[in-house]
Amino acid sequence: MAFHGGASSSSFAPRWDYDVFLSFRGEDTLGGFTSYLYRALCKSGIWPFIDLELPRGEEISDEVIKAIERSMVLIIVFSENYAESKWCLDELAKIVECRENDQKVLLYPIFYNIDPSEVRNQKGNFGLALAKHEENFKNNMDKVQRWRESLSKAASTSGWHYKKGSAKHQSEFIQQIVQYMTSSFVSRGMKSFVVQYPVGINSRVEAIKSLLDIELNEVRMVGIHGLAGVGKTTLAKAIYNIFAYSFDEISFLENVREKSRTKDGIIELQESLLFNVTRGRFVKVDNVLQGTKLIEDKLCHKRVFLVLDDVDNSGQVENLLGKCDWFASGSRVIISTRDRRVLTTLGDNPLIYEVKGLDQCESHELFSLHAFGRQKGRQKSNEEYSKLAEQIVCYANGLPLALVIMGSNLYGRTLREWECAIRRYKEIPDREIQKILKISFESLGKTEQEIFLDIACFLNGLDMDYVVNILEACNLYSSSSIQRLVDNCLITVDERGKLSMHGLVQQMGREIVRQESPGVPRKRSRICTLEDSFKVLTTTKGSNRIRGILLISPKPKTVTFHPKAFKIMENLKFLIVRNVHIDEGLNYLPKGLRLLDWPDFSFSLPSTFNPQHLVALNMPCSLIRLEKVLNQGFQLGRLKYMNFDYCKSITKLPKLCTPSLKRLSLSGCKNLVEVHPSIGSHDKLESWFLVDCEKLQTLPDCLMMKSLQYFSLRGCSRLEKFPDIQPGMESLRILSLSKSGIRELPSSIEYLTGLEILQLNFCENLRDLPYSIYKLQRLYILRASNCSKLKIDKGPPCNSVGSLSKCGFLRLVKLDLSNCENLIKLDFFMMPVYFPALTYLSLYGSNIVAIPECISKFPRLIELEIENCMQLREIQGLPQSIRRVIARNCLSLDPQSSIWRYSRAFTKYGM
Repeated sequence: MAFHGGASSSSFAPRWDYDVFLSFRGEDTLGGFTSYLYRALCKSGIWPFIDLELPRGEEISDEVIKAIERSMVLIIVFSENYAESKWCLDELAKIVECRENDQKVLLYPIFYNIDPSEVRNQKGNFGLALAKHEENFKNNMDKVQRWRESLSKAASTSGWHYKKGSAKHQSEFIQQIVQYMTSSFVSRGMKSFVVQYPVGINSRVEAIKSLLDIELNEVRMVGIHGLAGVGKTTLAKAIYNIFAYSFDEISFLENVREKSRTKDGIIELQESLLFNVTRGRFVKVDNVLQGTKLIEDKLCHKRVFLVLDDVDNSGQVENLLGKCDWFASGSRVIISTRDRRVLTTLGDNPLIYEVKGLDQCESHELFSLHAFGRQKGRQKSNEEYSKLAEQIVCYANGLPLALVIMGSNLYGRTLREWECAIRRYKEIPDREIQKILKISFESLGKTEQEIFLDIACFLNGLDMDYVVNILEACNLYSSSSIQRLVDNCLITVDERGKLSMHGLVQQMGREIVRQESPGVPRKRSRICTLEDSFKVLTTTKGSNRIRGILLISPKPKTVTFHPKAFKIMENLKFLIVRNVHIDEGLNYLPKGLRLLDWPDFSFSLPSTFNPQHLVALNMPCSLIRLEKVLNQGFQLGRLKYMNFDYCKSITKLPKLCTPSLKRLSLSGCKNLVEVHPSIGSHDKLESWFLVDCEKLQTLPDCLMMKSLQYFSLRGCSRLEKFPDIQPGMESLRILSLSKSGIRELPSSIEYLTGLEILQLNFCENLRDLPYSIYKLQRLYILRASNCSKLKIDKGPPCNSVGSLSKCGFLRLVKLDLSNCENLIKLDFFMMPVYFPALTYLSLYGSNIVAIPECISKFPRLIELEIENCMQLREIQGLPQSIRRVIARNCLSLDPQSSIWRYSRAFTKYGM
């Protein structure tokens, strides 16, 4: 998350814009001491202002003056030539003025390789510099006098003195300053600046505040969870700023993961927490168990607000907070983490806020602020660079870390430099971004890392079930491992079961693979770029190390593969080729393939190919013949997914020795005529698609497929007979026969008791529906529009009230009978109890004469469509639930009839 100052952020931002203002002589210390100090402050979560690029004029700029006035702590780095700069002296005078006007502001001098007395008394170089200034400012001696007084006052303030050659190393000296600054912030209850530009923060902060519900007098622990770089720490800081003054004791512990690598690091964290909550008193901890007990003893009777930032395992929480069962009422704890499993520490139903990336507008704003700055003069540049900025925003895909880093890197660069940078980002990711993202990868076990790399290189964007089956066939136990990747925000699985990965995370995975052997693709485990794949496949430069190849060309390309290209790739598991055509057939394919995905394959598969380990065979638009692929005398026991859509060479679906087959798709196979009878008894087949198989005439005589859930014969115009259905097919949920040549449905359709959607649209040969169809009590949608010969004149044969519970469309919500020309009467509606859930009824274009009065008893009917019903003369009734009647172009309907009793439904939508 990123931030942008202004009124919108007033609810979480402190009165200061910066924690620290650094005044220094650039020529003396910028390349060394001051730069190191600046970085150390930033790393400790202290936000400093440093003047690196502001233009120099006769006077210090308004931006510098504002930064001084809006900084909590003012640090002057006095160096040997500091007083030579009139700008430094002007800054110093302003710093001293702010300190005298506001005693809450802290002022600290650092005497870097200079004696404090030289500054205080203006001796040595300081004396010489002031004397020279007096000569230059003879007409403005008051200015020089102000500088002298400011030097004396600042140098008389307690600070730090560093002398080159002393026993203490410079890095230790800087660490001492940073540690003191950190303790000062805590002991004074100061809020720390969050980030430079807060963009997209308010709604996220409000969501977390709602979870914390600070008014409740109970203990609440909230987890902040999300991808690296998405802004978890930023949000935690913003929330911390809001509530810093509302509790007895507070503590914000950053980098818990990093600091917990050693026992000494854990103890240091414990001491830091104790230091914070005892308001700056150091408490010595001898061992981890003692530290945990001390924390509980010190805090168990106090209302505390604690933040543990960047935690990656529950043990880190236990080391600091024990069992989390000792907090006093009203206490609040926030834990931010990349690993969702950590949050099980928070109880059975933890309160978790998942941080999502920035939206498009927020991303543009954040990137622009870092790339162009906030100066008005940059508006022109924003317009000139807008197309390139759009590419970068798309590339970052809402990740604040990436937007900030890339925007900062491009600040002040030329258009050409931008173009070069964008090309470089797409080929080789930014190291700083990758370093952060890679932490989550490095926390995974070996198996989880392998699965992550397989997904990043080959399986991103596919169905979860599909991916799991392929990976398990590779001896990777993927179900639990994929959940670990989800918990670490490395992948997501949407509500439809599709697995996806953030573009930068995917790029990180592919870069890890590239680094296995940067200059020699054949030595890598996975090949997933066009250039590298060509290098490997057009030569014999492959190896047994290669696990998978992804070859996707942006434009159709014809190439010649080396005849032995696959011969030395015995460990190849994944082969994906798209938009690439070979000019001659293959002599060999590895028998260990689990996934073969090669649309538009123009030849037969090698006769020696023995795909006994194959899980997924995806070859649409190919010229292969199924008889040769599937009838080679061996059983394909692992094959679960077959896709031969639009394969013109397929005329017959032969017997399949595929006992594990789950999905079979032959849609668009224009020459397919018949299906082998044995297919009708595949008991593990879940989805079967035969869409637009125009010549299909023969299906198995009967279907006994207990796992089948989706079956589509849409567009099979020559198929006249639907198979008989055997008991045990309760799993079928969706059956589509639209545009087929089906003449009738078998009475055995009653065995499809789990059917939810039945599509019969444009079945022009369908004359009737069997009585047994009324036994489909789970049917939710029935579409039978444009069935010109269909006649429905009778309801189910239910002769008693008791038998009604066994028939009727008890769950049917939508019934579409539009353009059914043979529909003249609605006698089948005489028993409204057949349709207790119906909300939508379309009789559009039918030849009905009257809407019977009994329709008024339909308890839930909301919408009735009777447009273009030319023969309709009377509406005898409508239910109270009706909200919309579409009755345009009903030319025979008498407007003076009883229709006006139902004018509420008509007048709102018009006739």
